Amino acid sequence: PVIVDRVQQARAKNALEPEWEARFEARSYGFRPGRGCHDAMAALFTTLKGKNAMRLWALDADLTAAFDHIDHSHLMAVVGGFPGREAARQWLKAGVVEERVLIPTDDGISQGSVISPLFLNIALHGMEYAAGVRYHITGTVAGRVHKDSPVLVRYADDLIALCHTRDQAEQVKARLATWLAPRGLTLNEDKTRIVHVNDGFDFLGFNVRRYHGKLLIKPSTAAIRRIRARLRAEVLALRGSNALAIIRKLNPIVRGWAAYYRVAVSSRVFAGLDRYLWQLTYKWGCFTHPTKSKHWVTTRYYERFNPARQDKWVFGDRESGAYLRKFAWTNIVRHQMVKGTASPDDPTLSDYWARRRRSKRSTRLDESLQLLLKAQKGRCPGCGELVLHAERQPDSPQEWELWMRTTRKVMVKKTTTCEGDGRSGHVQRLVHAWCRRSLDVDKTPGPTLLSARESWRLA
Repeated sequence: PVIVDRVQQARAKNALEPEWEARFEARSYGFRPGRGCHDAMAALFTTLKGKNAMRLWALDADLTAAFDHIDHSHLMAVVGGFPGREAARQWLKAGVVEERVLIPTDDGISQGSVISPLFLNIALHGMEYAAGVRYHITGTVAGRVHKDSPVLVRYADDLIALCHTRDQAEQVKARLATWLAPRGLTLNEDKTRIVHVNDGFDFLGFNVRRYHGKLLIKPSTAAIRRIRARLRAEVLALRGSNALAIIRKLNPIVRGWAAYYRVAVSSRVFAGLDRYLWQLTYKWGCFTHPTKSKHWVTTRYYERFNPARQDKWVFGDRESGAYLRKFAWTNIVRHQMVKGTASPDDPTLSDYWARRRRSKRSTRLDESLQLLLKAQKGRCPGCGELVLHAERQPDSPQEWELWMRTTRKVMVKKTTTCEGDGRSGHVQRLVHAWCRRSLDVDKTPGPTLLSARESWRLA
């Protein structure tokens, strides 16, 4: 029943989402296809950068349990005459069973369901206008914000309103409180504050602050504290295991965290985390071999395992050749913000979204995988679909970690024989794991697993 319910919600979402994607506000980035946290941070950077930035007061606002208190009647009135309206109403009123007791849900949206993020965005649609944000409609400046208008950047129920003065920020706060009341929502006063950008504020795991007129966006102190605590807990839990177990456990964590924060000023933070990770692995080695000298431990576990790096202090496993990645190996790459009105459902923008997918996905992979993807134009030789595709980009270090783990399972590097094109030899291609299983019908060892027609199509 749960699977059937999720499928029905996915059908309703696919029917309802394109309509609202064409209407959603330009700076709303949470739980939307083709948008994510990095776009929200790029929007803040665009507004606050430069010595002549005008909006230097920030209303850092948070809604009190937004999913739990959304008013059903208001939400259904906004949805309108949607064909799946009755089913949506039943999902909202279904209730929650806890310890065999049915708890009615007179308001709020169940978190974790397929359609609940879309319902939240629909309920909060119009927040920019309520806050006083005004855009130019015509002329060469169409789509830009008026000079005297604030700028509101929202990710789900977290929002930042950038204002010219503290008084304007107070006015925006009062307007939002009045606008949220009919929707059953309120501002969380404990987490809502008005600060000057020179003092800085945290948003989506980043710290935004101007230093002597220069804007710097860095990983927040709380985020650094969390990743250090997790690394420490993982290494302590693996005491008694071998080096390969540590590498397999920590590599996705390092890759995921670095991929999320690679769009910020993170070089020093990455270097600091690498030093901390070295201390953890060194202590693990000393604990694992208490009778051995420190020199023996460093000689056994540290070497230039990565041939592409001139680094002799890489933690690795000599038997398998596997090694632990470093945070600093991830290059800092500035994120290209998505166009405010661009929708993935717009057929005229298919090329635009294809370019964004190629540029955003390839930079998270190893160089060898990037070259293979580029050679085959990102397509799987088995089914012709994109090798790596996600409805929306990962929006947290944990999601990036999961993406890194899943990537290794989704695609397989396979050697195929090129036939029918006049060339000889073997060519490596990236294929979906399930496509490889379906094409490998004879289950015999050898390089030729694709048919001659499929091999010719890839050449």
